Amino acid sequence: MGFYWIKTNSIIKKIFSKYVWDLPNNENKVYLTFDDGPTPQITEWVLEQLHQHNAKATFFFIGKNIEAYPSIFTKTINGGHAIGNHTFNHLNGWKTSTEEYSTNISLCDNAISDLTVGDSKNKSKIFRPPYGKITPKQAAKVLKKGYKIVMWDVLSADFDQTISREKCLENVVSNAKTGSIIVFHDSVKAFKNLEYALPKVLDYLDKNNFIYETIG
Repeated sequence: MGFYWIKTNSIIKKIFSKYVWDLPNNENKVYLTFDDGPTPQITEWVLEQLHQHNAKATFFFIGKNIEAYPSIFTKTINGGHAIGNHTFNHLNGWKTSTEEYSTNISLCDNAISDLTVGDSKNKSKIFRPPYGKITPKQAAKVLKKGYKIVMWDVLSADFDQTISREKCLENVVSNAKTGSIIVFHDSVKAFKNLEYALPKVLDYLDKNNFIYETIG
């Protein structure tokens, strides 16, 4: 298991204050996000779970997956969910040049733009770096492109195959609060934990009168 924070601490938020870590509000809103899709069957399963709870979420899609599964992308948009850029090839910014990273983001942006029209076209400019890894120079270029860099407040760690599905659930329900940006992954790797945790997280949020909001 690699090192990561389940609950992002205040020091990190202050050091990297140009990034969006949470969205404090007085309306009990929380922000569910899903990374790495669209993925056949899994993204569609997530959409059905959200539909059952009348919940809206933000999906940070990978460009190559958008091109491979355009119908799932369109279904996500039509469901009233928000779409964010997650690079075209799921690049690790710490292992990629600034120029290549910037170009890869533009490729993902093109994939999104090709499938969005009318009111949804370029409606939001939000970006999440894969693995949460981005250099200061890369971040400066992303911000200059007009993107908000959206990180997270609560990490489910559903991708971590060394933790139990119960631990994945606990990671969210023990840390979520008003304004939290919560991360799940609609990927094959994460599905074992996601399949167990997401329905229970939605039940928990409903019972505690949280309101689901997208990020834009």
